[in-house]
Amino acid sequence: MSFAQSRAIACLLFVASTLVLLFAPPLIAAHAQDKTPAYVMKITLPTINEAQHLFAKKYAAAVEKDSGGRIKAEVYPASQLGSIPRQIEGVQFGAIQCAVIPPEFFVGVDERFGVMAAPGLVDSMAQALHLSADPAVLKLMLGLGADKGLHGVGMFSTQMSSIVSRTPIRHLADIKGRKIRVFASQFQTEAFEQLGATPVAMSLGDVLPALQQGAIDASLAGLTVYTNFHYQDAAKYVTETNQPAVFIIVEISKKWYDSLPKDLQDVVDRDGARESIAIDPQAVAIFEEAREGWAAGGGELISLPSAEQSAMMATLANVGDEVSKAKPAVREAYEIVTAAAKRTRQIAGQ
Repeated sequence: MSFAQSRAIACLLFVASTLVLLFAPPLIAAHAQDKTPAYVMKITLPTINEAQHLFAKKYAAAVEKDSGGRIKAEVYPASQLGSIPRQIEGVQFGAIQCAVIPPEFFVGVDERFGVMAAPGLVDSMAQALHLSADPAVLKLMLGLGADKGLHGVGMFSTQMSSIVSRTPIRHLADIKGRKIRVFASQFQTEAFEQLGATPVAMSLGDVLPALQQGAIDASLAGLTVYTNFHYQDAAKYVTETNQPAVFIIVEISKKWYDSLPKDLQDVVDRDGARESIAIDPQAVAIFEEAREGWAAGGGELISLPSAEQSAMMATLANVGDEVSKAKPAVREAYEIVTAAAKRTRQIAGQ
């Protein structure tokens, strides 16, 4: 081979290697971008280390897996993204993609969200689980707020309500005159007014400080909240009134949902519905663990005498009618839910 030929070959090799160096980085970057999740899904909730939180983690894992990594889900418990009203607004405007919150807090969006808090709707956790999966109830509840930035994908129940208080509530008469925190639903405010209390609607993040400072005397919520947030230091008495059941609704930002391709919309819908059912046995177990944890942590569990529990339910029997009678849309929603409650009471063997 001549000197000229050798030099020509060397030049060609140099040019080829230069082209590789020039074009390789963009190709690698493009390949990396292909693996970058196209959509971020922030999931917000007010509680931590209980059924809501577990649902959020399982939903996040399912969506990531079934989307092939195209959706990256991030879970923010304990109101890390703001108070409950701010969380809801975030979902409506698309800054947050998913909220796992009791439906009563959405009444500012649509009053019908509050119907699940009607007293006497369910008598047991078993019935609550059936009611949260009833097709007619799901059609109603998951469709609310569609014109205001919300897209419902699931609903489930975590426990029956109880009242945590600074001084014990051992009798029905002990409720009278007390300032009691409630969820943002007229079905709850009306119920406690009929029992002689002063109901105060309050976001969860404000409850413990309010109890510590004496701004309220008691709070309606669930034992998983009291135990996990260590309420015993401020209020160690829990009266298990078992009314109403605590339901949780899973709302997706419609703005974000509408931006997804159809196959990812299907993933979000399907996984939300599936995980809402799958959480049921774990929710029951977590609630029982919370009851044991409350007592082990120095708290006291109280039940009203059976005659007084019955008297309480008799007093509250007309709350649903009173709240809904002057509001046709709320009335229609209430009738759908109460009809389902009768069906599920039979299914639950009551």
